[in-house]
Amino acid sequence: MTPALLEIADLSAGYGQVPVLSGVGMQIRPGEIVTLVGSNGAGKTTLLRAISRVLFSRGTLRFDGRDLRTLTPEQTFALGLVQVPEGRQLFDRMSVEDNLRMGTYRRRDDAGVRQSFERVYQLFPRLAERRQQIAGSLSGGEQQMCAMARGLMASPRLLAVDEMSLGLAPVIVDQLLGILTEIRKLGTTVLLVEQDVFAAFSVADRGYVMETGRIVREGIVAELEKDPEVRKAYLGVH
Repeated sequence: MTPALLEIADLSAGYGQVPVLSGVGMQIRPGEIVTLVGSNGAGKTTLLRAISRVLFSRGTLRFDGRDLRTLTPEQTFALGLVQVPEGRQLFDRMSVEDNLRMGTYRRRDDAGVRQSFERVYQLFPRLAERRQQIAGSLSGGEQQMCAMARGLMASPRLLAVDEMSLGLAPVIVDQLLGILTEIRKLGTTVLLVEQDVFAAFSVADRGYVMETGRIVREGIVAELEKDPEVRKAYLGVH
């Protein structure tokens, strides 16, 4: 079996004296799309913050064999663990192209950066059309495309996308899900963190279900879709 790219075991984290995560374990292998699903407040974003080293944590946290707990957020980013944050967090007064360029701030390979621009504009042709437009004037779907493209400009090995579908029309979500599969084909491993379980399960290979800071279910998506508790709680099927 291929070694895990991201390995998490017995992870705990919280805010001050308030615990959020307890005993969390996950593995993501190269080339997978893995989803982490759960309701609002389950602890999904807290886990992403722990992975990105924005938040202190205890337990095992390794990326390609490196102990992330000894690294700063910037060092973690430099390893290729890149997050597309909930709410997009674009530079609203800058152009689309300048937002994308912000994703390259650690890169020194000019030829590679030019190739990355070509690649993201192929993946997101609407951004190519709007490359000089101010990011804050884009539609919600276009802003999400811009946030994902900015993450890709960092040349990630693992792209963690937080609540991609939030506030977007189903037709736009379907487009973005299709782009995630293309991103995987280009060699980038994906962690999709979602409340929309239907959307997440439609593209993921494996999934983890989180409730109140713990992983309560895990497995390949086909198995999770048949799980009576998952069907009842998240898919609305009895």
